[in-house]
Amino acid sequence: MNPPDLFTPIRIGALELPNRIVMAPLTRNRALAGNVPGPLTVTYYRQRASAGLIITEASPVCAAGHGYPRTPGIHSPEQLAGWRAVTDAVHAEGGRIFLQLWHVGRISHPSLQPDGAAPVAPSALKPAGQVWTGSGLQDYVTPRALNRDELPGIVAAYRQAALNAKEAGFDGVEVHGANGYLLDQFLRSSTNRRDDDYGGPVENRARLLLEVVQAVIEVFGAGRVGVRLSPENRFNDISDDNPQATFEYVVRALSPLGLAYLHVLEGDMTGQSQPAVDYAKLKAAFAGPYMANNGYDKARATAALAAGHIDLIAFGRAFISNPDLPARLAADAPLNEANPKTFYSGEEKGYIDYPALGS
Repeated sequence: MNPPDLFTPIRIGALELPNRIVMAPLTRNRALAGNVPGPLTVTYYRQRASAGLIITEASPVCAAGHGYPRTPGIHSPEQLAGWRAVTDAVHAEGGRIFLQLWHVGRISHPSLQPDGAAPVAPSALKPAGQVWTGSGLQDYVTPRALNRDELPGIVAAYRQAALNAKEAGFDGVEVHGANGYLLDQFLRSSTNRRDDDYGGPVENRARLLLEVVQAVIEVFGAGRVGVRLSPENRFNDISDDNPQATFEYVVRALSPLGLAYLHVLEGDMTGQSQPAVDYAKLKAAFAGPYMANNGYDKARATAALAAGHIDLIAFGRAFISNPDLPARLAADAPLNEANPKTFYSGEEKGYIDYPALGS
């Protein structure tokens, strides 16, 4: 039997995928007023429906979950209607699409929060750096530590967001537990200094993520839920004293749930040093499909699939500039170069105007 390649179909939970080429979640900051997905967003995802699976840009689960301008949410009727137009378009093209559920936690600013409130976090620790508020860069502020009795409300916000995603026609959802946002802030030792049952040992620090995942499973079923983690990534001023132990614990706890997949950003996006993580051990600890992300090209992904190191591969920048990426990879055709200047602005420019093969 030949080893799988990028074009070998795969079953993930409740879905059959025609290929293993996944569109990674990519923040693009093109939402309309009210953080509503608009017609450009519909076109953008429809163009990329040949992916085995699309994972949308991160979508805040509540108004307090926003940390960047013009990021489409999943907490208002108008947002649901906008996303329904997206899912209808993707499904009309034969595609499959998951919504990524997001709460930024401390990576925000009062100008982006309801009533100008302080962002929330597991602990009142100010992140280094600045945030783009839409009217310029501002220093991050010291967040407000969530009270113990507020945490069920966070879980409830994710549950309601999953219900909203289901109503909007998504095939499933991905819980964003990565990249220094709220659930990752609870997980990692540098940002969680709590002294209650959500802080201290990893069993406590992982509690909120696991409660959120369970709540979302109750809405969609485990076979339509994925989880994203980033064990080494120091993006958004975050780190962990022992990432191998922390994330092996998390993956072992997720494994029996029957999730559609585990999505792991391998390595660090910032270039800083961090204790190395053995991703083979994480894959071995997880009973379901393992999706890798970060710096893969066709050759590296094909080799990793053939060796059994991964089951699916999420491409990011390549999908920004190549709406027909699976066809280009199958034909070994040249890839369009992505323009970083239009990643987060430009309306249709750098968003829906990259050419497909033969156009």
